[in-house]
Amino acid sequence: MDRVGIIGIGLVGTAVAERLLASGYTVTGYDVRAEQMDALQLLGGEPACCAAAVVSDCERIILSLPTSAIVSAVLDEIKPKLKPGSILIDTTTGDPEDAVAFASMLSPLGVDYVDSTVGGSSRQVKTREAIFLCGGSDAAFARCHDLFEQFCKHAFHVGPAGSGARIKLVMNLVLGLNRAVLAEGLEFARASGIDPYVALEILRAGPAYSRAMDTKGPRMLNEEFEPEARLSQHLKDVRLILASGERQGARLPLSHVHLQLLEAAENAGFGALDNSAVIKAFQNGLPKE
Repeated sequence: MDRVGIIGIGLVGTAVAERLLASGYTVTGYDVRAEQMDALQLLGGEPACCAAAVVSDCERIILSLPTSAIVSAVLDEIKPKLKPGSILIDTTTGDPEDAVAFASMLSPLGVDYVDSTVGGSSRQVKTREAIFLCGGSDAAFARCHDLFEQFCKHAFHVGPAGSGARIKLVMNLVLGLNRAVLAEGLEFARASGIDPYVALEILRAGPAYSRAMDTKGPRMLNEEFEPEARLSQHLKDVRLILASGERQGARLPLSHVHLQLLEAAENAGFGALDNSAVIKAFQNGLPKE
């Protein structure tokens, strides 16, 4: 049980691996990018030759992948190697309906599935400040508890499979709009002849305060865009939010505006940067209505 597999050694996967290794767990991991495998080895992890090899070595496997489509492809690859009693802990921000389908597909194999989405950046996972939002059975969630203790400050069990993905979209809607309105406000201050650093200080001291001002405000103003969570990844999330909202009959007018904003930033070449680079969309101008 002290050996844990990780498939997907990106920003979050690397942070999770680092925390587990520091806590005495053995980590076997795989990523399609050779440089990420080298990074895992430097941390003290054990690179595997393929995703199926991770499953063969480990009972508990963490998936940290960009999209539900990639999760689906990985599951097709590893399904023949999965053993009864295994558990997949999926940190991917994906479509909630896909999470439900994955759980249903794995259940007849005797394999548990927990959608365990991340509330926070890779840096916050490294510092154990992130929260995890989980969907799955009570028993499956309990089997993950010792792992969550190593890389998050709190793990919430929200309900059955798919629930973690659903609440993550709610969280990302609010968080992303917080970042966007902060960026707009800072550029409004600059255009109004107010030092944006002074504006940020005042915003942090007053009733408009949000945590985005602490985590992203200085990065926006200093253009420190080394990615903790990429702008294009959040654009993907907003598309998921809108698709889910349409299925549920929810009205999400601000998210439609947010979609245009992020698409403008990505089209301007900022997609691979940290999501604080959303401020660049305001500096470069938005499409006219």
